[in-house]
Amino acid sequence: MTQHPILPFIFAALALIASPAQSVLADESVRPLIGRASVVDGDTIEIAGERIRINGIDAPESSQLCQDDEGRSYRCGAISARALDQLLAESRPVRCEFVEWDQYGRFVGDCFRADGLSVAAALVRAGMALDWPRYSGGAYHNEQMTAAAAKAGIWQGDFQPPWEWRAAQRNASPVAPLMVTSDDCDIKGNISRSGERIYHIPGMRDYDQTQINERAGERWFCSEGEAQSAGWRRAQR
Repeated sequence: MTQHPILPFIFAALALIASPAQSVLADESVRPLIGRASVVDGDTIEIAGERIRINGIDAPESSQLCQDDEGRSYRCGAISARALDQLLAESRPVRCEFVEWDQYGRFVGDCFRADGLSVAAALVRAGMALDWPRYSGGAYHNEQMTAAAAKAGIWQGDFQPPWEWRAAQRNASPVAPLMVTSDDCDIKGNISRSGERIYHIPGMRDYDQTQINERAGERWFCSEGEAQSAGWRRAQR
């Protein structure tokens, strides 16, 4: 699969040091979660079966499209998820300190790599997520200004803030499923009725009729390795 041309720049940006943000909402009665994290999307991870929403930021959704500096559309949500996976792989395990439970029952936390790097701050600084003032109180404003000035990640071109994109999707009329090419993330991560996570690659028998429902936890992957690391297994045919 051809590597997207902006990935090297993204991974270089992720190496920049960002200062951990301090949460004033943390509940000491809930113990931090520590372990090897699998990536669900650009701002959500899973540790030991617990879904964790990273506090104070919002990353593009898995199927969201942005435009690069030449006006070409690309799956910025998928790129953001891959960047998060790369970031976490550089220093394990991850530690997430509890902030609150969200409306979906997810653990919302401030997450840090083993070396102390704030995951949220690093993602915003690399242009892979946005500071979400509604929840962060502007904690990552400086990192966002740095990313915007450097035209890092999604700041290289046009994009819609994820919270606005989701609102537009809720209000939009039903449309045909988005078709992707082999240069995009075209592996379908499906969840069966029994809860089993199975991925389908182009050319498999059930690939074309498999539809992805991201609200149900299903998702797109850019490689089989990414799918397997997230806990999906390959379909038998």
